[in-house]
Amino acid sequence: MKKAFTLIESLITIAIFILVLGATVGLILGLYRAHYYTFQQAQAIEEARNGVETMVKEIREARAGDDGSYIIEKADDFEFIFYSDIDKDKETERVRYFIDGTDFKKGVIEPTGEPSKYITDPGDPSFAEKIFILSKYIRNQPPIFHYFDGDMQELPPPARLKDTKLMRVYLVINVDPNQLPQDFVLESDVQLRNLKENL
Repeated sequence: MKKAFTLIESLITIAIFILVLGATVGLILGLYRAHYYTFQQAQAIEEARNGVETMVKEIREARAGDDGSYIIEKADDFEFIFYSDIDKDKETERVRYFIDGTDFKKGVIEPTGEPSKYITDPGDPSFAEKIFILSKYIRNQPPIFHYFDGDMQELPPPARLKDTKLMRVYLVINVDPNQLPQDFVLESDVQLRNLKENL
């Protein structure tokens, strides 16, 4: 004679099944979130690395503006403005690297008119700065830009424009500071080649 499951046995079996199913779904979701976060972090690091490589090339070729402006216009902790022919069109662009929230951005202004001038006032109807996002998830508390003289001494703000010979870019990247892995630090040095000619 076959024994049938009692109501209590059936309820216990269903409860165990639901617990196992819930644990399995939780594990799968946890693994998916961890994988997605790791993918986002890797993508953010790669974007930042590409942005810094481009910036280093452009800074290395910095030169005086087409209107006679000095090579470096601004040298702050979180913003750097300089002049360089970044698109190789024989015209020198005004290039601005800066932080906006957690985004690392680049702004480019082309010279206009004859003689050449750079329109930098956002209120001017001719203002046309092209903005590019180079990387997201920048979490810098320390400065992004560091400036050094020929003896590798770090420069305070007043001396940066005229005495900078080498720059260090220091980016801290983290998609979510509340999750592992921790901050990824990207650091690169660049020497301004044409600086001596324009002192």
